[in-house]
Amino acid sequence: MTQSERNERQRLRPAPLLFEPSEAVADPEHFFDLESVEDPRELLARATELTQAFRAATDRSVEFQAMAAAQLADPRRFDRLTAADVAARAEWTEDYAKKMIEFGRSLLDASSSPA
Repeated sequence: MTQSERNERQRLRPAPLLFEPSEAVADPEHFFDLESVEDPRELLARATELTQAFRAATDRSVEFQAMAAAQLADPRRFDRLTAADVAARAEWTEDYAKKMIEFGRSLLDASSSPA
């Protein structure tokens, strides 16, 4: 396997979920023990809880991505990155990187202003 194939495989693999035991992650049939739930009502409730938790985690991690992008592109940094550089690092388009940098700046500004 070439280095580029390894990189592509690594990129396509989802990040491990830190709160699920690594032994469970190794089993492709295992997903937060949902496969063991037999009652469809309970399965729906637990799967819905997970879905809501993942959505909330996604929203929060996007905010952190945006703040990091804004910090990396900050013109006050001597080692600042261009939007194209940020896009390359995050595997985004340049237009999306620009929007994320702007979003991150708004989040950083909001967090630094007094309440």
